Amino acid sequence: MADHEHEAAIRVLMMPRDTNHHGTIFGGVILSHIDQAGAVAAIRRGCRQVVTVAMDQVVFHQPVEVGDLVSFYAEVVEVGRTSLRVQVAVEADRRASGETVAVTRAEVTYVHVDGQGKPLPVPPLTS
Repeated sequence: MADHEHEAAIRVLMMPRDTNHHGTIFGGVILSHIDQAGAVAAIRRGCRQVVTVAMDQVVFHQPVEVGDLVSFYAEVVEVGRTSLRVQVAVEADRRASGETVAVTRAEVTYVHVDGQGKPLPVPPLTS
């Protein structure tokens, strides 16, 4: 996924309330946003409601700092009968320095479900 060729699924300005004792953003906060960004891609693909089944290994290459504008780029990479795999790339725009750093990436698997949580077929793409 070429990050800047896609519109970000979500962008979040990191705030002090999400910091750990090192003064950087908790990894769990980033994981939550990864999950949300992946769900946005699944919804854009035609699923009304999805549940998260799995998230592959996430390795943080750079810390996220207070004041960073973090972009989560999401792209559906595989569609099964009732599930989708979405790749999410995370970048942080450092407001202080103006640089953009790659933070992490993950593949998240979702299942398309109805209101009772029962799996539904992923809708076909429409033209």
